[in-house]
Amino acid sequence: MPIGCLVVRAAFRAMTTGKPGSAHLAFPFNVQKEQVSESEIWCQAETGKFPAWRFAPDPDAVMRAAEALASARCPVFICGGGVVISGAQQELALLAEALGAVVATTISGQGCLSEDHPLCLGVVGSNGGTPTTLAAIEDADLVVFVGCRAGSVTTERWRHPRIGAAIIHIDVDPMVISANYPTEVALVGDAKLTLKAIADELRTNQNLHISRGASIVARAKGEKFAAFRELARRADVPILPERVVAVLHDILPRDAVVVCDPGTPCPYFSAYYEFVESGRHFISNRAHGALGFAMSASVGAHFGRPGTKIVAIMGDGSFGLTVGEMETIVRYRVPVMMVVFSNSVYGWIKAGQKTGYDSRYFSVDFSRTDHASVAQSFGIRAWRVADPAQLRPALAAAAEASGPTLVDVIAQPLQDAAAPVSEWVA
Repeated sequence: MPIGCLVVRAAFRAMTTGKPGSAHLAFPFNVQKEQVSESEIWCQAETGKFPAWRFAPDPDAVMRAAEALASARCPVFICGGGVVISGAQQELALLAEALGAVVATTISGQGCLSEDHPLCLGVVGSNGGTPTTLAAIEDADLVVFVGCRAGSVTTERWRHPRIGAAIIHIDVDPMVISANYPTEVALVGDAKLTLKAIADELRTNQNLHISRGASIVARAKGEKFAAFRELARRADVPILPERVVAVLHDILPRDAVVVCDPGTPCPYFSAYYEFVESGRHFISNRAHGALGFAMSASVGAHFGRPGTKIVAIMGDGSFGLTVGEMETIVRYRVPVMMVVFSNSVYGWIKAGQKTGYDSRYFSVDFSRTDHASVAQSFGIRAWRVADPAQLRPALAAAAEASGPTLVDVIAQPLQDAAAPVSEWVA
């Protein structure tokens, strides 16, 4: 059996089973030259999608989790990307509704519940969370992590929830559970199967307490969006990021896919752009923090979901690191819409230097580029907007165009903004 065929099959299993993710194949030169019979080129049919082979948790753990949830006065689910990968949105909604429980998400967990659902709190944590959403976590007497690492950003460096809080942790990877928090009930298994098993167990519970999650969410989001709308209405120059988010939310279709770079775009869109279709509609590589991600990733999003409006949101630092991809976008006629926050600064780092180093700035400022002119030189329709009154017409025209477009927005520097970031690390 040729080693190359074995490795390819192993890669498909690795990508689609257990904790699904990407795989890398590296073939030595002699393997690349090896003769292979067509009969030996095959993969297991189920591994053409994910999750390929689901597995369920220990029934005893399911029973103990259901008992803890039934007696909790104010349970909160914190859901990561594992819920969306598992396709467990419906199971999550049914369980949360049965309990009246608040559902919060990580950045990658957005889409596990429609954000107009009365129990969906939205993103929590130091990037995209706000004081009002944080309060909901603080008030919980039981926190359920689902498909979530409980990492430093989501928990604001393991302060919310506090160490010692009652925790149930559901994950397909046993190495994630209890890595950061002592866990009362650990459920190792697929999120879809696990959430359904808990819901089935709760149906027979005679002492089920219904939480007031809807009122908690309504109050928290009401306060959050009242403050947001006040800023979004302002006609400040440079243009406030809140205004950009609000206009895009108004004009983009419900099923649009938004791809955000870290820096300025990620916290604003995580906090304030409400994705009202469940499933994967928000993509960011915030965990790696790699500038220049959005433009390239939007091309992949287009080929993965053709016919859907794909929008890449980036800062000007990110644009400079990935501008060459515009040639690819034009050559393949990829109809992505690009929006650049042009503020002439590595905003996240400068904000960190402002708060952490008493505004002693070093190597974070640069001269402004006319990104619209650069895009036009590649053959892309582009607009440059400095006047807030011109923002909506430009973004609407870009969104309606059939080919690739770019809108260059002269925006408020991040270190001067009211960004939904509780702690800058630089």
